[in-house]
Amino acid sequence: MTTYSGPARLTLVDGTRVPGMASLSTNQRGGIEGWGGTFRPDQTNADIRNASDGLSLELPYDQIGAVAVTGVRKLLATQILVSLSGSGPAPF
Repeated sequence: MTTYSGPARLTLVDGTRVPGMASLSTNQRGGIEGWGGTFRPDQTNADIRNASDGLSLELPYDQIGAVAVTGVRKLLATQILVSLSGSGPAPF
């Protein structure tokens, strides 16, 4: 299993780039490969809460991976945690 934890930018369908922190890992179970994790945006708004498919996650050094939102949960009054599922090769 490979992991990444650090700064990232989530790019929404309309091209808006949302900075934040990502915690990602690959999972290899029974021959099924994939990756995913969580993203905590620096600022929260309705666009992030309503995001679903067609997104990308950019890591430092221009590493980009396609992601879909699988869940959103409230952490604090002003923070959310977005669960992501990656498709294609992991960018880390």
